[in-house]
Amino acid sequence: MTAFATARAWSLGATLVAALTSVYAQSYPVTATQRSTAQQVAQQGIPENELTSSAPAQYTVKRGDTLWGISGLYLRQPWRWPELWGMNLSSIANPHLIYPGQVLYLVRSNGYARLSTTAPGGEPGVVRLSPQTRESSLSELALPTLPPHLIEPFLAEPLVVDVKTLEQAPRIIATQDQRVLMANGDRAYVRSSGGPVLEAGAGKPSSYRLFRDAVALKDPVTGEVLGYEAKYLGSANVIQGETLVEAEGGKLVQAAPGTISITRSKNEIKAGDRLLPSPAQQYLSYMPHAPRSPVNAAVVSIYGDAAVLYAAQNQVIAINKGERDGMEIGTVLELVSKGARIVDKTSPTRDVVKLPDEFNGYAMVFKVFDRVSYVLVTSTNRGVRVGDGLQAPQAR
Repeated sequence: MTAFATARAWSLGATLVAALTSVYAQSYPVTATQRSTAQQVAQQGIPENELTSSAPAQYTVKRGDTLWGISGLYLRQPWRWPELWGMNLSSIANPHLIYPGQVLYLVRSNGYARLSTTAPGGEPGVVRLSPQTRESSLSELALPTLPPHLIEPFLAEPLVVDVKTLEQAPRIIATQDQRVLMANGDRAYVRSSGGPVLEAGAGKPSSYRLFRDAVALKDPVTGEVLGYEAKYLGSANVIQGETLVEAEGGKLVQAAPGTISITRSKNEIKAGDRLLPSPAQQYLSYMPHAPRSPVNAAVVSIYGDAAVLYAAQNQVIAINKGERDGMEIGTVLELVSKGARIVDKTSPTRDVVKLPDEFNGYAMVFKVFDRVSYVLVTSTNRGVRVGDGLQAPQAR
């Protein structure tokens, strides 16, 4: 396989959606595949016909820029960041370490183009820092791939559980002031429900998420229930654990409820809502990559308001493939709008005809459960609906 064929194969899966959390740029690993692709492309650049018609000869990186946006300035397919990195390989060792103030130069030669931080005259583009900025903070300025707010709100929200897990979770029984609905800063009282007990102290969960209404996620193809999505309501901290006493036979029973303080309320919170421990904060590297095997997935639901019929760019959808199907965080998939079946009214026999499926953009897996994954729609030509397909990116 030629260097450019290798670069193209990789680029189909690279949707430029790394660096979506607040972790510093130096924490992102550079995979062997990405480095190999970049090294091959860096030898002479990429064909000029792969550039956008308006690719600037010179560009100064600004605060607020993203790698996706800059790639889109230069490449017709902005997810092809390994090739953009390859064009920078001689002067940028890590593609995540590009800073405001750097000047990028587009160098064209013999039908190929490469991007450099060194001016044609040999003068390097220098990152300009104010006198108050310490050198150690430079990494914090490195550009993210996309604005972090696109993913962060969803990292703690979607939860796929079995019904029993939610039914046995501790539940709110009352508020401090007997309010029906609760909001930030309110205190509430909690009792266990036959499962885990709300406890306080070293080694015990101190932060909880609040959920309600486990809704069945059904495979739109087979109708099979893949899991139950609990509605995220907010978060709370433990003020005091439940008081337990030893009853006859040595069994511990609750003598007094526990107390929590609500720290975030996204939706209304009320008695009967359930608590599950918040997961440990994870600084994940969303390194985009193509699936390792063929994928034939479908959209199960659009996360959020049940009344929404179509998902747009930057919205989250659930799909009917999970960890057991080989889905991984960072997997890039191609969205496919399923063609409708219509009656050909122009035909004397009024035949039923299926319209062709159509490419509709790209999406990236960012959260994986056993049989369900949550996916960020990174680009779309039209609305994405339940039943639409997802597959490995195809050459175009």
